[in-house]
Amino acid sequence: MTPDVAISLRRITRSCCLRIARTACELALQRDQRVTAVHKANVLKVCDGMFLDACREVVAEYPKITLDTVIVDAMMAHVVRDPRRFDVIVTTNMFGDILSDLTAELSGSLGLGGSLNAGAEHAMAQAAHGSAPDIAGQDVANPFSLILSAALLLGWYGRRAGQQSFVAASAAIEAAVGTVIASGMATRDVGGRLGTQATAEALAACIRAGS
Repeated sequence: MTPDVAISLRRITRSCCLRIARTACELALQRDQRVTAVHKANVLKVCDGMFLDACREVVAEYPKITLDTVIVDAMMAHVVRDPRRFDVIVTTNMFGDILSDLTAELSGSLGLGGSLNAGAEHAMAQAAHGSAPDIAGQDVANPFSLILSAALLLGWYGRRAGQQSFVAASAAIEAAVGTVIASGMATRDVGGRLGTQATAEALAACIRAGS
């Protein structure tokens, strides 16, 4: 090691590749039955090669699922040019971190990026954005990313535990978010006119009205 050279290692395991590929397929079955695997196997032949092999192996178990593979740098252009081309995207950690912010912003705001860290036994809801200290206390932050993250957690638990009421609650929250955004009862970053607290209150009222 020298002051002018930095070397880092990338740890990819076959078991995790298989697990995330299976999760993508299960999600795709509930949607448009399309999965896109994003990779850099043309350069990272060993680790991303293993990831792609795992995706192909798992998709072979799901005859209804169509698998597409896209190199990550090309993906950045494609997802901006034609986002409707994609539905469920599966990739490794760093590429996913970058793509999740890009696709959330394409939807209208990073404040719409719900996120769930789901493992084999446990899951944790976490908004895709950071803590945004630059706007703390100003009542302007979009609360939907965190709320949608909680909805994802409810859905994950409900499916895992066989509790349909949790799955229904998840769907109700997601539907209500769409309703209040369409009505303009949201924060300014998504075309609304409300602050953080009023937006959350409008969402809660919408959920109650639909229950």
